[in-house]
Amino acid sequence: MPELGLGANWRQFALLVLVNAFVGAMVGLERTVVPLIAGQEFGLVSKTVVLSFLVSFGIVKALANLFAGRLADTIGRKPLLVAGWVAGVPVPLLLIWAPSWAWVVVANVLLGVNQGLCWSTTVIMKIDLVGPRRRGLAMGLNEFAGYVAVSLSALLTGYLAAGYGLRPAPFYPGIAFAVLGLALSSLAVHETHGHARAEARDAAGGAPPPTPRFAVILLLTSWRDRALFAASQAGMVNNMNDGVVWGLVPVFLASRDLAVDRIGLVTATYPLVWGLGQLVTGPLSDRWGRKWMITWGMWVQAGAIALLMMGHTFGPWITGAALLGIGTALVYPTLLAAVSDVAHPAWRASAVGVYRLWRDAGYAAGAIVAGLLADTFTVAFAIGAIAIVTFASGTLVASVMRETLLERS
Repeated sequence: MPELGLGANWRQFALLVLVNAFVGAMVGLERTVVPLIAGQEFGLVSKTVVLSFLVSFGIVKALANLFAGRLADTIGRKPLLVAGWVAGVPVPLLLIWAPSWAWVVVANVLLGVNQGLCWSTTVIMKIDLVGPRRRGLAMGLNEFAGYVAVSLSALLTGYLAAGYGLRPAPFYPGIAFAVLGLALSSLAVHETHGHARAEARDAAGGAPPPTPRFAVILLLTSWRDRALFAASQAGMVNNMNDGVVWGLVPVFLASRDLAVDRIGLVTATYPLVWGLGQLVTGPLSDRWGRKWMITWGMWVQAGAIALLMMGHTFGPWITGAALLGIGTALVYPTLLAAVSDVAHPAWRASAVGVYRLWRDAGYAAGAIVAGLLADTFTVAFAIGAIAIVTFASGTLVASVMRETLLERS
């Protein structure tokens, strides 16, 4: 029978951390450069049109998360991980060759498939391996690897763009990320579904209970269970503000005459602090609990976004980016750990998929709302509005979420 625990599975766990770093690096390719390409190469003025690449990315990633969670409970984890990398290989090539903005939108459809399948399965596989008592640590390490890679990739593309132009040089590293991710996933990663089955048997004291119908899991995670509902809405708002920062902050800073390499530094600081911070916040949530780390994380995010919007010089902008990283580090791994606390191992992957459906739908929702607000009012107004929504989400968590730590151990 498979043995649970980080010590017993550290080789596969470390390999999955590396694979998720390549997953994050694929997103980092776009953080600095793609919003600038929209105006400078394709002449797009409407912010709603500019953010269309995030709408396609968010919708497809959200649906891929949902299907990945359910399929992981039926066919296993590894096939989905490999399929996600197959979808990711064409992404940098499409961004390099794109003759129109429509190609960028198509590239983000494939990137959404890549991120939904690969990030979901690496999350699920790490949870499988470590067992019930180290989930916060596992999620902290997973998200650390992914978002530090987002940061370094965003920083690299910013410097490549400053030195060699917006295309094609910034996207060449993406070819290597995709090929290496596909090779490691195909040849070195092992299936972990057996570990989840073993945990389910242990939790049931023998044979695992029957898995609920997917419709039941969908309703539990989305609404009926107050803790899962609170986590799902907080995840959605978190990615709403992440999408606004991704799509509008580079445009906002460029309108303030900030050089592209310094824009890259601001956009890289946020995921760097986010990624590094999760090495601390993930394990802390295993000791301090989930609810108040999520609540305070959302409130810190709201203040950081307000600072980004109100700043007029590089100092407040880089400070706002760092604070946003701290707030997101408090929230991101803790939300995943909370969902894993509540969901039974027999249907946990499905619950994680539903949570990630709502979370990544936030990219599309945030892009649509922020684009309309920016076109109707100003970019600064749109950024300020998402700060208010983020604060309200944290208040909702404080009001309705129960503490989930060790709810199922």
